[in-house]
This record gives sequence, C-alpha cells and structure tokens, in this order.
Amino acid sequence: MNIKKHIPNAITCMNLASGMAGIFFVLEGNLFAATYFIMIAAVFDFLDGMVARLLKVHSEIGKQLDSLADMVTFGVLPSFVLFQLLKTPFPTGYVPFIAFLIGIQSAMRLAKFNIDTRQSDRFIGVPTPANALLICTLPFLAERFAWAGDMIQNSIFLLGLTLIMALLLTAELPLIALKFKNFHAKENVFRYLVIAIGAVSVLWLGLAGIPFIIISYILLSLIESRVNPS
Repeated sequence: MNIKKHIPNAITCMNLASGMAGIFFVLEGNLFAATYFIMIAAVFDFLDGMVARLLKVHSEIGKQLDSLADMVTFGVLPSFVLFQLLKTPFPTGYVPFIAFLIGIQSAMRLAKFNIDTRQSDRFIGVPTPANALLICTLPFLAERFAWAGDMIQNSIFLLGLTLIMALLLTAELPLIALKFKNFHAKENVFRYLVIAIGAVSVLWLGLAGIPFIIISYILLSLIESRVNPS
C-alpha cells in the first residue's frame, strides 16, 4: 500500500473537518471561533497542493476532493456567517436566507475553476478563500472599530455585500494570482503591492486587517488588468 499518495488527501480532509467545525461554532453563535477554523482550513488548503507537488502524487480524486472540501469551508461556512449577521437586522422572516447565495455561487465558482484553462496566470472571479475570509473576519473588524460594528448591523450594507460578493465569485473579472515567474519589480509590482498591504494590515490590525487586504486585492487587480491587459 502506497501511503505517500494518500497524504495530500488526508490534509484536504483536515481542511474539510476545519470547515465543519467552523459551521458548528457559527450555529453556536461564536463567529470568532468559526473564523479561527476557517483560517486553519486555509492553511490546510495551501498545504495539500504543496505537499502533492513535493511528493509528485497528483490524482484526479485529489482534485475533486479539494473542490468538495473548499465548497464546505469557503462556501457553506461564510454563508452561515452572513446568515447569522443578517439575523440582527432581520430577526424574523426569510431575508437572512439570501446569504445562501454565497454558497450557491461558490459552488459555481469551484465548478468553473476545475474546467477553465484560463486561470493559470490569473484568477477569473474572486477566489472562494478570499471571499470567505472577507466575510468571516468582519466581526473582528467590528470589534476593533465602532463604525465597523454599526456597519455590519446595517441591513443595506449586509444585503449589498451579499449580492456583490456573490456576483464577484463568478464574474468575468481577471484577478491577480500570486504566482511568480520571476521576481522583477516591473513585472510583479502589483503582486508586491498586495503582499505589502497584506503585511502592514495584519501587523497593524491582526485578523481585523483581512477585509482591507481582500478589498485592496480586488481593487489592485482591476487596476492591473487595465494597465497590463492580457
């Protein structure tokens, strides 16, 4: 039995388990714990591909398992976080179920990614981990700033965020992929800007800085696509 080929899939399953744990904590009303689990899941999501490349054990089942795990962690989990946030301005009725658009669009995004050959140098549409991290770290931002606390209790903001991020998941929008063919400053200026903004935001605000990182990433990608159209 070749145990080596199962190691990346085991790591992917840890991503899935982290996502399920995050959903449990959302249902318990602990959005902060849920966010910690999505951060853990993101680490596993990075490691499974890296380990697969190092061990040279790529497989079709690993590709499909990765998408299924990402659907739970970066699709279902942020949907439930938004659902809980929407229950504050909409304590009764069916409006909070609009949050499930995030899960539906995440499934569409992951399905498209698996068959889209264009996404080697750039992403097309916002990646599901970026979308999930933006949504799930909003409570940390609200804890840090009073204006952010008011914002995530505002019905118009939450509904707008849900609809915009759902659309951006599958939009024909070219976004920067942090893959370096070389390290020349001229060719990678926007990648370096994303990394610099990310480092400053996390060092300054911790997890509360992640929404700023994701928003900056999207905006810089829009500028980059105009400056360097493919």
